[in-house]
Amino acid sequence: MSLSSENTARGSGSGLFQSSAFLLLLTGTLIGFNFPLGKIAGDAGVSPMLWALLVSLGASVMLLPVLLAKGQLSLPRGRMLRYVVISGLISFVFPNLLLFSVIPHAGSGYTGLMFALSPVFTLTLAVLFRLKTPSLLGIAGIATGLIGATVVSITRGSAPEAPDLIWIVAAILIPVALACGNIYRTIDWPEGAQPNVLAFWSHAFSVVVFIALLLITNGSLPINELVFAPSAALTQVIIAGLTFPVFFKLQQKGGPVLLSQIGYVAAAVGLIAATVLLGETYSLMTWIGAAVIACGIAITVAAQIRER
Repeated sequence: MSLSSENTARGSGSGLFQSSAFLLLLTGTLIGFNFPLGKIAGDAGVSPMLWALLVSLGASVMLLPVLLAKGQLSLPRGRMLRYVVISGLISFVFPNLLLFSVIPHAGSGYTGLMFALSPVFTLTLAVLFRLKTPSLLGIAGIATGLIGATVVSITRGSAPEAPDLIWIVAAILIPVALACGNIYRTIDWPEGAQPNVLAFWSHAFSVVVFIALLLITNGSLPINELVFAPSAALTQVIIAGLTFPVFFKLQQKGGPVLLSQIGYVAAAVGLIAATVLLGETYSLMTWIGAAVIACGIAITVAAQIRER
């Protein structure tokens, strides 16, 4: 992102909905509901690829009338087209395929907690690419969250009902993919591009990719699978449509490292939702790790308030 566009992003608007801390909590909370919804879909026999398609479709469908009303819908060209293609692949296609493939095997709570590792990978890449890094208080928040995520991972991996190693490895690849997407979307953000426009076209491209993959692997679109989880499917569409406008706004306003910390919020929300809504059970040490993650969230929010 150029300096001028970053300054515009930081200086535009005011109030609660322009607060990075609020956007962080809102985006992380919305994403946290993806995990139990993905678990419901997996239990109902919906293929991970079809459910990942539903996420991108929901974001595109709900953003389309907004862009039409504002006259902002035009075909991406040049740098924006490159951004849409690469962003769609590394931010949504690959991570969501991993996510919804892992959830049925590792559980929605544990998979969600893997999101809590994305800030560390993102911070590492941000340092390598010489992007803006958080203050010492912000880094303390990341470190605290990492400690909590490590405790959760160790306790989950050593539990009797632990998933096979391949699914633990696949779960760890999720935050790596998320970190790559976080960094790319910042360093190649097209000059003057609006968050909603980038969100729409990135997901629209992802829809095309998912449809092509389903046709190649299945020979048809298994839409009939959604009848086994209709309420979850509708909820997933709505959640996706609400998530990505604020997701890209947070990306533009706060940068990749702050954005990555939605992983802490999503992890906590996902664990609670999996326990309350799906009846998943976790050990005391897992909950202690989750509490440490919550402390990391609090420190991160405090750092944002101090910077403001």
